[in-house]
Amino acid sequence: MHTTHTIPLRHRAPLILGQRALVMGILNVTPDSFSDGGTHNAVDSALAHARQMLAEGADIIDIGGESTRPGSEPVGVQEELDRVMPVIDAIRAAGITAPISIDTMKPLVAEQALQAGADIINDVNGLQAAPEMAEVAELHGTPVIAMHWDRTWTAETDAIPAMINWFKTTFDIARKAGVSADRIILDPGFGFTKTLNQNYNILRQLPELQRAFPSNAILVGTSRKSMIGKLLDNQPSERLAGTLATTVQGYDRGGHIFRVHDVAANRDALRVAQAILYGPEGA
Repeated sequence: MHTTHTIPLRHRAPLILGQRALVMGILNVTPDSFSDGGTHNAVDSALAHARQMLAEGADIIDIGGESTRPGSEPVGVQEELDRVMPVIDAIRAAGITAPISIDTMKPLVAEQALQAGADIINDVNGLQAAPEMAEVAELHGTPVIAMHWDRTWTAETDAIPAMINWFKTTFDIARKAGVSADRIILDPGFGFTKTLNQNYNILRQLPELQRAFPSNAILVGTSRKSMIGKLLDNQPSERLAGTLATTVQGYDRGGHIFRVHDVAANRDALRVAQAILYGPEGA
């Protein structure tokens, strides 16, 4: 069953996490992301897509200006700012008040995005590549999504124990910066340096991660990823059914936030999964 968490946001209502899963809609403003690169990297199309995802039931909009797909080219700070800042500005200028997370590895980008109206830092390096990210989070009083990405992993790594040990370093960095542990949202980092077997083992064993860190919410990000494509031998655009299976299984195992491309379908799947576990809402 689901642990409950209330995570304050500095300028908005807190995130309430528990039986009702939150959906995070992906808004990649990049030319080269693995699934939707180049689709929403103009401000008008990005704003329209944000509106669509919110209408379909997204609770959070996750904006990223640098692809992390295998083989992607690094992006400089200014180029990343040039991609994400106009989109954040446009969303807030349009009167949209939904929480925004900034998906970045760079403390300066996070800092500028938070000043412009973002609410959450989403760091694929779990604070470990740039510990200054934790200082930015503390300065702005924001929560951090800390993703697991350990480049030293091999196919022989015992996934969950190694992940738990790795996240302890993340918590040490956060603590030194003054960020309380309960402001950290854990993302297992599906697909990042992990084998096919490890990805599915991690998804199956999510309750073990929750037991190790009972004060922390868990984000599941499997949408359209290669762990689905390699299993089903299909392309990103063909992975909705596989994604929905991982979403429902991730929810059943205690996941709180689901980072997805296809908001409406995942929201429907989560509503049914919630009804199975806890009964229909309002019934």
